[in-house]
Amino acid sequence: MKKKLLTALLLGAAVSAMASSAAMAEGKTFVYGTTGYGVEMGDEGLNPHSNYSGWSALRYGVGETLFKYNDNMEIEPWLATDYEFLDDLTVKITLRDGVTFSSGRVMDGEAVKECLDHLLAVHDRAPSDMKIESIEADGMTITIHTTEPCPALINYLGDPYGAIIDMEYGTDGVEGDTTGTANVAGTGPYIATNVTETQIDLVKNENYWGGEVNVDNVVVKTFSDASSLQAALQTGDIQGTYGLSYDSYALFENNPDYTINSVATSRCFFGQFNYDSEIVQDEAVRKAITMGIDKEGFCSVLMEGRGIPAKSAFPSSFSYGNEAVEAPDYDPEGAMALLEEAGWTDTDGDGYRDKDGQKLTIRWLTYPGRLEQPKLAEYAQATLKEIGIEVDVNCTSDHLSIADSGEYDVYVSSLTTAPTGDPEYFFTTCALESSAKNRSNHSIAEVESLYEELHQEFDTEKRGELAVQMQQAMLDESAIFFVSHLNMGIVTKSNVTGMYAHPCDYYEITAELNVE
Repeated sequence: MKKKLLTALLLGAAVSAMASSAAMAEGKTFVYGTTGYGVEMGDEGLNPHSNYSGWSALRYGVGETLFKYNDNMEIEPWLATDYEFLDDLTVKITLRDGVTFSSGRVMDGEAVKECLDHLLAVHDRAPSDMKIESIEADGMTITIHTTEPCPALINYLGDPYGAIIDMEYGTDGVEGDTTGTANVAGTGPYIATNVTETQIDLVKNENYWGGEVNVDNVVVKTFSDASSLQAALQTGDIQGTYGLSYDSYALFENNPDYTINSVATSRCFFGQFNYDSEIVQDEAVRKAITMGIDKEGFCSVLMEGRGIPAKSAFPSSFSYGNEAVEAPDYDPEGAMALLEEAGWTDTDGDGYRDKDGQKLTIRWLTYPGRLEQPKLAEYAQATLKEIGIEVDVNCTSDHLSIADSGEYDVYVSSLTTAPTGDPEYFFTTCALESSAKNRSNHSIAEVESLYEELHQEFDTEKRGELAVQMQQAMLDESAIFFVSHLNMGIVTKSNVTGMYAHPCDYYEITAELNVE
């Protein structure tokens, strides 16, 4: 019976895909271009249980979570209506009535339990984040038991990996498939009819619980570079964009044909030193690099003022952000003095320092999918050259496999550090020994110890204080450097309404989207 059901679902999906092109010819259509989708970003497909693909599910209106974040990054009910901590290890969540998956199945406690159980079985971050021991379903409620106090549990349930999908439908209708271009049955305003690594075709969900969906068809197209994205917007091939280069915004500002919607986010561009690399085991080298990058210049010149210099993982709008920590300022003279003292001098006059016959060359690994990354690599290459450090840039879409191989000295990436409105996310993602994205291959005892306190602390103010101490411990060891926070923008044609940039970087395609 189950095999027949899956076969029928797959057949239905195939028919839907064939019909999608015909459906696109009817009703209102919105074509969206982005540099934020695809294999390079780790969010290809729509399966929230695979890597960062939950971001695509939420961004493009297919999936929804039990809780969401408002414009102040405060948690609010979404597919849930209420929650109550019965004790430090138990939370009871009441679900919203009248919600159905795009597969037609009613969302109830059992469906939510099945989804979360599968998430915990296969995902690389969710189990360590949420510490869930078991889940009980009873009608329209679920009760979650954790192995230890987890004050941020409700926040984590708003993370894109927590998008609730119908596990009877599965991913592409095949249970257990967690591969890249998976389709899913979510609860959102749109249903995907075709999913590839470069495009998603969507049709409106006629039975959406949240009310009328204004646009009949949406096409999400990925672009490999910002210049082609800009050209597509100017020619009218697309009607909205995410990921324009910063020098492009001047073309659309004060232009009545376009609308720019911007918001400050916690997306941060930062570098992690690989402690398995001998050259950066030298603390003088790590500290000199952090002192040798001109963050102010990078933000004002190359980010065209759409970046804010960073000292912390979090912007100044957070109490535990930029203003709360101490980090080295741009100080090329001081950096050179540090290197001299550590024995790094230019013995052959080639402009680069060396020591015991080894040139001071740093392998800088990053990726081109976010336009800021290659710009930052080039800028760092120029400014670090001034203090005698050679930077060998490897900017590649294959960055993840290279990072796994350890063939780098510093891995420079970007992360929305507080997408759950809480500091814990950043540390569990990339700062702990157990973190899935810890590219330093190193742990700091003080950070590990403070995290144990943070993870079980319910007081918000105290959580912020612990977050400051943890960041300071990382900065004091020169284990990491923060460069910039992003002021992101979405640009649309002026006849497009209901599309907004959001502080958490989710919720791009919603039922509010309209084309006049």
